[in-house]
Amino acid sequence: MINSKHYISNIIYRARLLLLVLVTGCSVIKAQDTHFSQFFETPILRNPGLSGIFDGDVRAQTVFRSQWASVTVPYTTGALNAEYKFPAGKNNDFVTAGLAVMYDRAGTINFTTTNLMPAFNYHKSLSGNKTKYLSLGFMAGLVQRNIDRTKITTNNQFDGNGYNPSLPDGELFSQTKYSYFDASVGMSFNSSIGDNTGNYYVGVAFHHINTPQNSFYRNPLVETKPKWVISGGYKSNINENTALTLLGDYSMQGDFSECVFGAMYTYKPGGGTYKRSYYIHFGSFFRWNDAIIPIVKLDYTPFSFALSYDVNISTLNKASGGRGAFELSLTFIGFLDRENSSRNAVLCPRF
Repeated sequence: MINSKHYISNIIYRARLLLLVLVTGCSVIKAQDTHFSQFFETPILRNPGLSGIFDGDVRAQTVFRSQWASVTVPYTTGALNAEYKFPAGKNNDFVTAGLAVMYDRAGTINFTTTNLMPAFNYHKSLSGNKTKYLSLGFMAGLVQRNIDRTKITTNNQFDGNGYNPSLPDGELFSQTKYSYFDASVGMSFNSSIGDNTGNYYVGVAFHHINTPQNSFYRNPLVETKPKWVISGGYKSNINENTALTLLGDYSMQGDFSECVFGAMYTYKPGGGTYKRSYYIHFGSFFRWNDAIIPIVKLDYTPFSFALSYDVNISTLNKASGGRGAFELSLTFIGFLDRENSSRNAVLCPRF
């Protein structure tokens, strides 16, 4: 059991350091890309260099988000991620192959975005005891966007008697669907602390590196702006029954930025003698100038289930009444019955 004052002081110091790095980069909440409050359940979307950082050979995750139902037509977002990890060579290196699928539908006109992104990540071992890894990941694939033009209303459709749907909307675009190629790259470093009593990771990713065109009007000047994402996480075992996890993301895209960070407390019922992997997590996250996000998570190996809710605190809360978004996530992590399983090949943190 770990209860020394020195160790607790070390935890507090590292926690303050991580939060300071994240908070000092926070400014404006609005961002161009879709996002999840449970960002830690969509690692590939945050940074392809974060894929494969889990205790297992395979991981499958799905997240569903519904937002602004109290204000307008709900904005709904869903993601499905899958990863397969296997050792590479004889130096404790390993490779992760993954696939990220995301669906987002926004507003009255059903503005829909669908992403299909294969990913690849190589993890280079930096220590003989399998506790330090530097990872380089790539992700690239197809993005499709479409709208329902029949649900568009413009000023051109209002005559002296009010709205007249038989009038043309006055818009000049002819297509309601288009596709483009998109790509991202990212790096991460993860390591354990002491006698595996704690572990951490840091990462940076660069998304939309090809600045793809993004316009229903085929305007070559309208491009998807590149986005930087900086991520960090720190997990410490307080004793054999409890742990503390700190997580944060800061993203910047054009003139917009977003910062979200928080903590979760983990409790294992039954202590170290409990035969099943059964954990309960409670915590809260904060999206700068936008929302407070309480979360509860249950791990029951090999599954994990989490529920969170965004309590809106932005200037929109007068209209929303504080009601922002809810999210549900489900994760499966397991080992495969094969000779080269990563069960004994790597020591990966699980956040």
